[in-house]
Amino acid sequence: MRKRLVAGNWKMHGNLIENKNLLNAILPSLDKLPGADFAVCVPYPYLSSVQVLLQGTKVLLGAQTVSQHDKGAYTGEISVNMLKDFGCIYVIVGHSERRMLFGENNQTVAEKYIAAQKGNLVPILCVGETLEQRERGITEEIIKEQLKVVTELAGVESLKNAVIAYEPVWAIGTGKTATPQQAQDVHVFIRKMITAQNTQIAHELTILYGGSVKAGNASELFAMADIDGGLIGGASLIAEEFIAICRAV
Repeated sequence: MRKRLVAGNWKMHGNLIENKNLLNAILPSLDKLPGADFAVCVPYPYLSSVQVLLQGTKVLLGAQTVSQHDKGAYTGEISVNMLKDFGCIYVIVGHSERRMLFGENNQTVAEKYIAAQKGNLVPILCVGETLEQRERGITEEIIKEQLKVVTELAGVESLKNAVIAYEPVWAIGTGKTATPQQAQDVHVFIRKMITAQNTQIAHELTILYGGSVKAGNASELFAMADIDGGLIGGASLIAEEFIAICRAV
């Protein structure tokens, strides 16, 4: 059975008090939920304090990106080993905001993915298309290229220790959401693409949906056969929303 996962991506939100209040509100409920893993991917300055708050709970810690370099003169960057110092288990790589706002291309994303795995972190590899690309009918072509660079550099076997998140860029922070069937169709495409290289890995691969998942649509999305959970943005900052989404998975 594939692992089911809900990971909250706090993005550039929160402070010491807000983070503590949020976790105090969600942890008692999440600790009672069986059958899935839960994680929060928090801004770098709060890794230490959130690590303490998560101790003794079932919620795992993650970061939002990582450098492809081990160490060196890379001002402002954070290495895998630094994340490991704070007990991180997951790290998001290739989020659409990193690609679009900070110029990360497929090669850079693949290098970060490899660095994460080299340091025994589980990368949550994000793939997805823009609205313009979807309207041109090249969604599958875009996602195929994003995944191809990773599997060529790291090997398809690397997906044994990774998670893929499909995030339609046009549905992030816009209020729009892919229909459950639209999301399922892309998840099926991803799994078929991996199946062509390794059937067992494809069967066991956790693929999350990351396009404006909310309490109101989570159950319908997670009911799709190939959607194994969610990478949650804004709704992960609202305790009752995040709890409802985690219950739905």
